[in-house]
Amino acid sequence: MFVDSHCHLNFPELAGDLERVMANMREKQVTHALCVSVTLEDFPAVLELAERYPHIYASVGIHPDSQGVREAEPGDLVRLATHPRVVAIGETGLDYHRLKGDLEWQRERFRRHIRAALSCAKPLIVHTRDAAADTIRIMREEGADRAGGVMHCFTESWDTAAAALDLGFYISFSGIVTFKNATALKEVAMKVPMERMLIETDSPYLAPVPHRGKLNQPGYVRHVAEEIARLRGLTLDSVATWTTSNFLRLFKVLENVHHTTH
Repeated sequence: MFVDSHCHLNFPELAGDLERVMANMREKQVTHALCVSVTLEDFPAVLELAERYPHIYASVGIHPDSQGVREAEPGDLVRLATHPRVVAIGETGLDYHRLKGDLEWQRERFRRHIRAALSCAKPLIVHTRDAAADTIRIMREEGADRAGGVMHCFTESWDTAAAALDLGFYISFSGIVTFKNATALKEVAMKVPMERMLIETDSPYLAPVPHRGKLNQPGYVRHVAEEIARLRGLTLDSVATWTTSNFLRLFKVLENVHHTTH
């Protein structure tokens, strides 16, 4: 059985076809998924999904790319994270790929999320793109190691992975690791300790091979696990067991994963 540690079921590409998406999860033995917030405006829809489906969890946060949205006032994230279906703060982090210019606002937003995670004792979901040095620096400065969390949809170097691992973070691989040209990322996936690895789809984006270029969905996380198993010379069951138990431990999901009501 598998867990999709990062998806966006509330996005319109998937929200209109949820029953088929859930059926595909069952068919592919994907027992749980974490639906990740990218703005405070979309958080109610994320939470509604987690309340409706017992096997779906929620996070609360503002994506670094999100501009022109409501910023989190002190206490907002902590207050919203008290809901029992909210298991993480994020996604948060830094992204220097899409946005240019003075991005101090982005760094300050990241710091607020780390402080919220520390305050409510919930792990962070960290997004970083073309900003690895500043991401790790701010994580160190703000004591993110005391909150813990995951570097989601990881595409950075082994040095960045090692720095995050030193801070107690997990590394999550998406469908990108299945892409033929992702040679450097495959090498990172062979080095990350299995006890610190998660898998995800980041759906509706980044569908893995053999669905590359199509709409992604949580059921496809199995293909990520298959590629990890191939790279590491492990059985698929072993990768499933590691990544599922890691998810349950990191996000403090205490229910018996063998018993789901979906």
